[in-house]
Amino acid sequence: MRRLSLPVAAALLVFLASQNLELPGMAPVLAQEPVSQPAPETSTDVHPGEDIYQTYCAACHEGGDPRAASFEALQSMTAQALHYTLTSGPMAIQGQQLTDEQRDTLVDYLAIAEVSDEWISSNLCADDNNTISLSPVHLSHAGGDLAFSCQLSAAQSGLSHEDMGNLELAWALGIPGVGGLRSSPAIAGDTLFYPAGASGKVLALHVESGCVQWSYDAGAALRGSAVLSGALDDGSQLLYVSDERARLHAVNPLTGERRWLIDGTIDEGVHSRLTGVPMYHDQRLYVPVSASGVQRGGEPTHECCDGRGGVLALDAASGERIWTYVTMPPAEYTGQRNSVGVRLRGPSGAPIWSSPGLDPERRQLYVTTGENTSLPATDTSNAIIALDMDTGEQRWLFQAVANDVWNMACTGREYGPNCPSEQDSIIKDWDFGGAAIRVTLADGSERLVAGQKSGHLWALNPDNGELVWQQRVGEGGALGGNHWGVAVAGDKVLLPINDPNGGGRSDDVIKAGVHAFELADGEPTWSYLSRPDCANGRDERVSGCQARYGFSAMPLVIDGALVAGNIDGRLFIFDTETGQILFEYDTAVGFDTVNGVAARGGSIDAQSIAAGAGMLFVGSGYDRFRQQAGNTLLAFRPAR
Repeated sequence: MRRLSLPVAAALLVFLASQNLELPGMAPVLAQEPVSQPAPETSTDVHPGEDIYQTYCAACHEGGDPRAASFEALQSMTAQALHYTLTSGPMAIQGQQLTDEQRDTLVDYLAIAEVSDEWISSNLCADDNNTISLSPVHLSHAGGDLAFSCQLSAAQSGLSHEDMGNLELAWALGIPGVGGLRSSPAIAGDTLFYPAGASGKVLALHVESGCVQWSYDAGAALRGSAVLSGALDDGSQLLYVSDERARLHAVNPLTGERRWLIDGTIDEGVHSRLTGVPMYHDQRLYVPVSASGVQRGGEPTHECCDGRGGVLALDAASGERIWTYVTMPPAEYTGQRNSVGVRLRGPSGAPIWSSPGLDPERRQLYVTTGENTSLPATDTSNAIIALDMDTGEQRWLFQAVANDVWNMACTGREYGPNCPSEQDSIIKDWDFGGAAIRVTLADGSERLVAGQKSGHLWALNPDNGELVWQQRVGEGGALGGNHWGVAVAGDKVLLPINDPNGGGRSDDVIKAGVHAFELADGEPTWSYLSRPDCANGRDERVSGCQARYGFSAMPLVIDGALVAGNIDGRLFIFDTETGQILFEYDTAVGFDTVNGVAARGGSIDAQSIAAGAGMLFVGSGYDRFRQQAGNTLLAFRPAR
């Protein structure tokens, strides 16, 4: 067997098709050299792929690093997703070092069994629940409004502040063959339009019963949240969702039939991702692009790096590109070589993981970016940027943290050849993963607020990007700080913090929890500090229970109540004025499902919380970074 320069585990570590997601700018730790494990005892029952896994994969996946996917998580991937990852996906360079036979054998060993569509066909709605109406629209996209404020009124959601403290489980839907759920639905009438992760299915679900009105097969694992357009020029509406291959699908929301499919790639031959939620406004769709090269930087023989972030403005009806914004020029050879003699390229990185916030009055949209992945560093990394909505031209830029150059070579005990020196970079991996939210205060003044993985909360003047105030909670870090955004409620901004425990840090350093600040001046008002809850068997049900108890998921405010999901599977609802806990529910358990699929909950992360039509919806389970896997969509209603 030919030895690889980098374990094939790298490919599997980075790209779980069940979620296909890293925290913004993050990827799991790679080993720099393959490590041979003791050969398993020979047996006629031993799959030949186990030897490949033990030789090249086990050291990473069973080494205890919190960013490495578990063996169980790898086994949640489909054969199609594994093949794509190793041949055309973000780890194609590593996959090319395998022979076809080695790759096929490993895929066969790890891949889950094919899942039939019976879980859908057995749960089809009866005729009385099968009529779809697109009026009223309760939730057109995650974020709730054009500013992406992550707040819904009682009228929008159908839920009051009183309801939020008195919820019960209405139904649970099990999704087979996935290890986690990451997407938010769109909701209109009595229908929930839900991207069901690695299943590759978009489901139109009846909100009260969870039965299936129609399903659409995207042909690849789904990555992004659903977006429902307004009325297009021809009077129709479209539903948009992105997949793991950076393709954007436009579907008829009444029937589930495809209208069009486009490639969201910015640069030919450079792997791209569509992570943030596209934003619809006035016949246009604004699509963030998160190509970065962060994964491929971990391969010593890769000419690091060539990805860059961007925004696509599309005609919402046809998908035709109107303009393209990129965070930097295309990467070129720098004249430098890494320590193994491979030529280097740059600049690269500054991906846009988040959703753009729209400001029609100023004709601006606001995007946030991640770190650079190769030198030279640019001022567009770790930044908040205002773009002209009509042309895509940059109007102003605020760089929160400069000279943060990071890729997957910058992991583990020893950095790899493509990691810059500490003299050339701060090497922090301090992305922005959430949107920048524009909000108007009672006195008519405005703020643009955004959280960062550094633990910072920034408030800017949306006219010019000048800093108004800042706060910092905790030390931040690769898996710490704020991940998927903040929310606003009245005169407050609410900041979820992850901050996993580790490295012998004391409790007074760890700021995992939810923190509230005045929008006007940044003064703190209340904090909830999260601590481990491993009693009553939760230590057996929740992976890493003692260390992972922060808040990472995008929050949602409903009529003055903040819904926040914990990495350990607990769902919390807080009063936004006082921080009082109104409701708490442990989702990291098994559930009886409406479709008869075996299901359990787990970590709540990414864009997994939504509300509308008098219901609260939560996707429970997230198998990245050794968090707790799960496969359950939960629907809550006011207790009857």
